[in-house]
Amino acid sequence: MKQKRLFSMFIVALFAVAGVTTLARGASTDELVAAAKKEGVLNFYFPGSLTAQGAKALSDAFKKKYGLNIKANYSPSGGISRDVGMLISMAATGMAPEWDVMTIPDTFQGRLFGRKMQQPFDYAQIGVDPKAIHYKNHAVAIITAFALPAYNKKLVAAKDAPKKWEDILDPKWKGKKIGQSNLTHHYARLAVTAWGQERTKKFVEDLSKQDLILGRVAEIYSRLELGEVQIAATLTDTHIYRAKITGAPLVFAKGPSPTVGYFMQAAVLKGARHPNIGYLFISFLTTQEAQKILEQHTGHSLHLIPGTGAYNYVKNNKVVFMTDNDARTVGKLQREYGQILGFKRRRRGKKDKK
Repeated sequence: MKQKRLFSMFIVALFAVAGVTTLARGASTDELVAAAKKEGVLNFYFPGSLTAQGAKALSDAFKKKYGLNIKANYSPSGGISRDVGMLISMAATGMAPEWDVMTIPDTFQGRLFGRKMQQPFDYAQIGVDPKAIHYKNHAVAIITAFALPAYNKKLVAAKDAPKKWEDILDPKWKGKKIGQSNLTHHYARLAVTAWGQERTKKFVEDLSKQDLILGRVAEIYSRLELGEVQIAATLTDTHIYRAKITGAPLVFAKGPSPTVGYFMQAAVLKGARHPNIGYLFISFLTTQEAQKILEQHTGHSLHLIPGTGAYNYVKNNKVVFMTDNDARTVGKLQREYGQILGFKRRRRGKKDKK
């Protein structure tokens, strides 16, 4: 009898958990609001470009829209590769994630998706554009980012700047005039979209012969600003926006096409302590109201939202995007291209080889 009673209690508990899961995977906005009020806290990870001021504006607008009296904690990224690695290590030991919502580039969300580290939700049911929903309902695009060659306009006249991608290979740029960041996934995205792998590999091999200055993207930005290099083989619009607000003489080259496009995607992490408030927050990030705040504080927006800066850019330029199915190939190619360009992979220790 005792065993039967325990078994019955287990079945009841199992169905109770299943009920929570059903709510989490498919719920109306009103149901999510009610659940969010009970959870009471939102811990969200977002790129540092948002700033504390921007995070407050975003969370205040979120709370006002849904009538929430919650605590919102913003964690700025301190190094996405490191933080994703830490998250994966924590999950391996069974530890709950520190954040409910994590906003990171699409390739990193692909890594988490492959390890089943995100919680799925029917975002379309609460008004999110299906085109913004990725990795089988596990992640949502909330920002569209762009990458192109860039130059220091104090050192390079507009007429001499690259007019197409292949212009970077011109011998006039040889001799430590080109900065190349570790963001080699930009080329990998060209490989799986407009160029194909054969053309892209040839381009990268030729670029490697240009006597490049290598470094992390922040270092290349600084060297370009200081004039230690004249052009950056690729730079993101995050850095172009930063240059604009600080007065640095850095601009995108006009002419190279296509523009490399990619997404910052938000996802509720598996094991999150406050998942329902996370789903609601992600949905909010795709609204016109939230997009205005993001654009004001980061210079970024989502091209799927009419009227945003990203929407207008994509409307007037050729931009290529990888698909979710391309994520693994892009990850493989970016490592291959990094080695060709001279970025050395960290060697494994003897213990790692076993």
